[in-house]
Amino acid sequence: SMPKEEDQIRNVALLLGPDFMTDMIEVETADHAKLNLKLAYNWEFRFNKDSEEDCDKLFCIRDFVGDACKALASRIRGVVSTVNFETFHKHSTEIITVKGGILKKQDNGEVRPFHFESNNLYITNLDIQSIDPVDEDTRKSLHKSVNLSFEIQTMSQKTLAKHQAARLEQESKGQLERLRIQDEIVSTQATKKLLQLQAESESVKTTGIAIAQAKARAEAAQIEGEMEVSQAELQVKADKIKHDSEIELLKNRYDQDVDIKKQISELKISHEKKLAAIETEKFEKTMKTLGKDTIKTMARAGPELQAKLLKGLGLKGFVLMDGKNPVNLFNAANGFLGGSQAGIADQ
Repeated sequence: SMPKEEDQIRNVALLLGPDFMTDMIEVETADHAKLNLKLAYNWEFRFNKDSEEDCDKLFCIRDFVGDACKALASRIRGVVSTVNFETFHKHSTEIITVKGGILKKQDNGEVRPFHFESNNLYITNLDIQSIDPVDEDTRKSLHKSVNLSFEIQTMSQKTLAKHQAARLEQESKGQLERLRIQDEIVSTQATKKLLQLQAESESVKTTGIAIAQAKARAEAAQIEGEMEVSQAELQVKADKIKHDSEIELLKNRYDQDVDIKKQISELKISHEKKLAAIETEKFEKTMKTLGKDTIKTMARAGPELQAKLLKGLGLKGFVLMDGKNPVNLFNAANGFLGGSQAGIADQ
């Protein structure tokens, strides 16, 4: 029941928890506002099962629910009486739990439960379920205050939301502007990098073209020089071939001339030999025909008679010789017949 009273429930077995219990108490603030508080406590017993002393403590309090609610209510009334209604209404949980010493946070952030050392009962949590004014006027004032507080809080939240939205919008615009500037910077850097690469590429291209042109000119000069050398070698070879051909031709012509002259000479010699043989044979026949006596008469005769004799014999002249003074008849005949022999040799 609420509010809690002692000796209302009798149990055969003692429940050790964890469990919860509710209570309703009346408190009065420093400005004499009376309030009904509906509270819920979470509790449990913590003890050493092996310790006989701890086990005996569990039963030293006959009604631990009524005793605990009475003790907690006394603490809460005492701390609420030190603050006014408005402060309590705004910070009721903190005032009851922390300032009232029921639940306290340690330095590490953990909540330290309230401990009843007489029976090792621990209050682990406290929940304020409702706060109702006892006086009707106070209830109306509280209702107005709550509504006004709610409206103020709503307006505050709306204003805060508007400010938050405006702030987020400005932050978004700022972020967008920053991103735009960053993009422009990145774009500018990329453009700069592109221009640098293009300049480097153009430089490499120009250098490559210059190198290629110089190399081409060098190769062309080398090829031209090689062609000139080759042409000169070919010209030398051609001149040598021409010279050798001319020499060979001259040699052939000379050999042909020598052969022709040799053949002509041989023909002349053969012709002269034949003419000489003919003349010799003719002379011998003439001499045989004349006889020795006729020759002697011719030798003794005068020039006029010799001319007549030669004319009759068909001779132009004669030579007489003896065994002591021989005469070259071939040369003598050649001298007598030079004109006719030359004509025959030419033919």
